[in-house]
Amino acid sequence: MTKRVWLLTAAAVAVLVAAGVAAAAMFAWPKGSVGASGTGLAAISVPGFAADVESVLVTDPRGRAFAVSVRHGTIWPLEKLAPGEKLTVTVDFHRPGWIGWLVGHDTERTYTVVAPVAHLRETLLRLAKGSAVSIRFDAPVSRVSIGGQRVREVGGRTDVPLGVVASGAASEGSTTVAAAVRPWESLPAPVSVSWFTPGAATQVVAYPAAGARVSPTAPLRLTFAEPVSTVLGSKLPTLDPATPGTWTRVDAHTLEFRSAAAGLPLGGTLKVRLPRRTLAWRVEAGSTLRLQEILGRLGYLPLRWHGEQPTTPAAELAAAVSAPQGVFAWRFAKTPASLQRLWKEGSRNVVTQGAVMVFEGEHGLATDGVAGPAVWRALFRADLAGQRRAGGYSYVLVHETIPQSMNLWHNGKVILTSPGNTGIASAPTQQGTWPVFEHISSGTMSGTNPDGSHYNDPGVRWISYFHGGDALHAFPRASYGTPQSLGCVELPYTAAEQVWPYTPIGTLVTIES
Repeated sequence: MTKRVWLLTAAAVAVLVAAGVAAAAMFAWPKGSVGASGTGLAAISVPGFAADVESVLVTDPRGRAFAVSVRHGTIWPLEKLAPGEKLTVTVDFHRPGWIGWLVGHDTERTYTVVAPVAHLRETLLRLAKGSAVSIRFDAPVSRVSIGGQRVREVGGRTDVPLGVVASGAASEGSTTVAAAVRPWESLPAPVSVSWFTPGAATQVVAYPAAGARVSPTAPLRLTFAEPVSTVLGSKLPTLDPATPGTWTRVDAHTLEFRSAAAGLPLGGTLKVRLPRRTLAWRVEAGSTLRLQEILGRLGYLPLRWHGEQPTTPAAELAAAVSAPQGVFAWRFAKTPASLQRLWKEGSRNVVTQGAVMVFEGEHGLATDGVAGPAVWRALFRADLAGQRRAGGYSYVLVHETIPQSMNLWHNGKVILTSPGNTGIASAPTQQGTWPVFEHISSGTMSGTNPDGSHYNDPGVRWISYFHGGDALHAFPRASYGTPQSLGCVELPYTAAEQVWPYTPIGTLVTIES
């Protein structure tokens, strides 16, 4: 072999040896890895001086990146992650320069992790009297919220007491539970848990609890100790008053009622009738401010209201719960100061009460001045239809300073002034403001005189009762303008006849000195 051939052969062997060494290094050199962690999101393993962690990226399936930190080889989220969320962990390792030239400076490792989830082992608990109510999970949990209250740290438990005792026969209860396995997880959607002890005719737990005050938009959930088909057969619970909506079977033991757009009866009581059992809830009333807004829009107040107008029953219900912004303004330039003093936006007052009574009277409802379910339903219909009142606004002001007088104010001006008689010293007319509560063209007035004798006056005309037995009415006297009655406001026949059409139920009457 010539020297030249020998040198070439030696060089080729050296190259092959170097390649072999490089290949061996590629396979044999320690590599960084990413895997499961018992506490954090994932664990990073970097043997000795094999490499350094250059970067860590955690993303969800949509590519959104989450902030994390690495401490002692564990990746920790810096923001709350949802239980069950699937994440991809990507770690870039950088090898030292002296070996990097041979086996590569950078390498990447990925790991897919699912944030752990704990499930309740049971959601229907059957307990003996006096038993403590506890819930059990299929995995240790670190944080729990019960009934929507503040989050409790429970330190990795599978059995969590609710702090409630099934205290008696027919004892039932229900709550919601949300729990997270890791401290860095957010709480999931709450799950309903119900418990029963023997004794109730129909064992059922309601959520919200029966007897509670509920929002008019709240769903009502009933969980039965026995399957729904066993308790009700093919029937559904009956609602009183009848309320449009839909019953849905959530599972074999649970029914849920969701009302239609008009919601549960505002300010009323809703009953659900079951076999041998009736449950009831008090429904929150609509806001006084929203009541005033609708009455102002429809012309039942001496003020008008301008603001955003709902166009659907659902929007009306939402506005009743949370009144929209708007502006009230007096309708008439010369509104009496005594009437202005009675008004207060957003608060119950006699001006609002009187307006409700007028509305009730014009819509065939009981004129009690209370905005109950029937009043709200009628208000919604009228507001959506834009049914403004055509009768104008009236107000009666009686001055007791002699000569006593009655003034009828209507739509911004006094249209009638008449002398009148109020109560004598032993039977005075009480000062204040009241809405007319009875309005009759003719009736019998009877009672007791100050001396104890009784009176009975049939055929009294043009009567508008406003406070107890006190009324505006016609009564024949030789003169008017001084105290002569037993508390009523007596008017000459012609004046009483003229006033009467302007004083329907709900009209305000003020007696002042």
